[in-house]
Amino acid sequence: MNDTLLLATDRVDSVKKVRQSGFTPAVLNENDTTSTSVQFNSVELSKVITKHGNKAKVWITLGDKKLFGFVKDIQRDPIVRNITHVSIQIVSLDQDVKMHLPILFHKVDVLEHRLLHLLVVKSEIEVSGKATNMPDSVAADVSEKMAGDTITALDFSLPEGIIVQDSENEIYAVIKVPKDYSIEEDEAEVESVEEPKDDSKD
Repeated sequence: MNDTLLLATDRVDSVKKVRQSGFTPAVLNENDTTSTSVQFNSVELSKVITKHGNKAKVWITLGDKKLFGFVKDIQRDPIVRNITHVSIQIVSLDQDVKMHLPILFHKVDVLEHRLLHLLVVKSEIEVSGKATNMPDSVAADVSEKMAGDTITALDFSLPEGIIVQDSENEIYAVIKVPKDYSIEEDEAEVESVEEPKDDSKD
């Protein structure tokens, strides 16, 4: 967990001055009524988000306190896409939490090599469970899927105690034949069944 340890310091300057000093303004939400304005080193924060995703689990040191939580919300500059603000939900290690996690579809390139296309219907899944067991994301291997197959919760490998909150029949992606390829295939089939030309009439 060393790579998810972030040093937070109390934020006392304006948001503009904080960013100019190489820090990212943030807020730690401990419950519905308690929040603390802090700042993180922008480079270190970016490393954690890049490696663990937008729902990363993080340990935070603030003074003599060590806190555990999840990245709850990230704001980015619309042009350069750097992080401009982050909100983190502080929880206890044994607390039950409910979260929307990003879905990673692995080996999509294998599908594409077989001239198949992955159509993502839903990019997040809602789950619940103990905070310490909560993953940063969920993943599905799509390499063996065929045209017409769907990706459902049964395709995800979740840690013990993590329960899917979405509908049992929720579809997250569909395997399809690319439209342009299917058209070429149909044309080829039409040509193959054309009657042979009768040269005896010439």
